Amino acid sequence: MSIRFLAAVLVVLPAALPAQAAADSAGIRQAALDYIDGYYTGDGARMERAVHPELAKRIVRTNEQGRSQLGQMSAMTLVMGTRAGGGKDTPMAERRDDVTILDIYQNAASAKIYASGWVDYLHLAKWNGRWVIVNVLWELHPQKAP
Repeated sequence: MSIRFLAAVLVVLPAALPAQAAADSAGIRQAALDYIDGYYTGDGARMERAVHPELAKRIVRTNEQGRSQLGQMSAMTLVMGTRAGGGKDTPMAERRDDVTILDIYQNAASAKIYASGWVDYLHLAKWNGRWVIVNVLWELHPQKAP
C-alpha cells in the first residue's frame, strides 16, 4: 500500500465517520419512533416497517408462586395487534415516546423507549441498509397504590 493512498484514506475517513454516525442515529431513532408511535396510532404499516420479521418481544413476569415466566410476542403478533388498534385508546396526554440511543457499534445498536406504561429496551440491526428492531425486552412501570 502506498503512502499516498494511506494518507488519502486517513484524510477522508474522519470526515465520513461523523456523517455516518449522524445517519445511523437518525435511522435508529426513526425505527424506534415508527415502533412506538405506530403502536399509539394503530398504524400497522409503520410498526411493520420498524421491526424485523423475526423480532422477539419478551417480558419477565412473576406468577403467584414467585416463579419467573417469560412472556413473548412475535413480529406478526405485534403488527396484527397494532393493526387491530394497538394503543389508540392511550390518551394523547399520556403518550410518551422518549427515545434514548444507548450504543451503536457498526451494524448493531441498543436503544431505550420510555413509553406511557412501560420501558422497552431495543436491539436494532442494520438490515439491507435500514435500521430495524430485532429484539425487545420490556418492563411495566410499577403500579401506584390506589
